[in-house]
Amino acid sequence: MYELKVVSFFSAAHSLREYQGKCEAMHGHNWKVEVAVRRQDLDKAGLALDFKELKYMLNSVIDNLDHKDLGQIDFFKKHNPSSENIAYFIYNELKMPLENKGCALKKVTVWEQRDYCASYYEKDS
Repeated sequence: MYELKVVSFFSAAHSLREYQGKCEAMHGHNWKVEVAVRRQDLDKAGLALDFKELKYMLNSVIDNLDHKDLGQIDFFKKHNPSSENIAYFIYNELKMPLENKGCALKKVTVWEQRDYCASYYEKDS
């Protein structure tokens, strides 16, 4: 089994509903996103997936979050824009496109600060 990882970044604002503390107020982060993909075999070139293609796929998703108020995005109107839910959102946006490339999405990790991150993965990943 092979595993690839790419990292990308976006900036966005959010406020946490139902939260008692400073994070209930609107504030922003420079988010870091790591995506881990796995694949059992390699192509003729010896690649599981081209890093550039994986990075492009990730950036296509986070471009929709970049420099936005996350609470104004439809998904986050229903789900609190926490790091956990951002990881879940990105995971679900990438899962099928990666399966179409013969890869399984293993995990998405989202950092809102250098020392704080949340990950989402499925039980059988």
